[in-house]
Amino acid sequence: MKPHLYPLTILEGHLDFFGHVHHAVYLTLLEEARWDMITQNGYGLSKIQETGLGPVILRVQIKYRKELRNRQKITIQTFFSLPSKMTADAHQEIRDTHNVVYCEAQTQFGIFDLKKRKLISPPPEWLHALDIPLKNEYPSG
Repeated sequence: MKPHLYPLTILEGHLDFFGHVHHAVYLTLLEEARWDMITQNGYGLSKIQETGLGPVILRVQIKYRKELRNRQKITIQTFFSLPSKMTADAHQEIRDTHNVVYCEAQTQFGIFDLKKRKLISPPPEWLHALDIPLKNEYPSG
């Protein structure tokens, strides 16, 4: 599976008093990359509002490997997997222009039905948005 690439430049507003990216900003940047991917694959905010189905975060694990500094050019690589029938995992890495990994993250989420107020199995449109083949078999669990 080919990862989605989201290039950006670290800006002054991303920094904390130590002059590197604030830990909470990593979450924002990673989310921007995930939204970019699903939007490009046809399931952005307007589709979520239309269908009443959208992602909810269940767990986030981040490993900070190196400092990200001001005006550094990076790319966030994202791909998704389905570890179960009800959840998906976003696997993300932040890399610099020399392909050095600065951060690794795994975010588990489910698809939430706003009308039923519960998690549901991802519909085919979501699998497409996550770039997961429709013929994918769910693991048991």
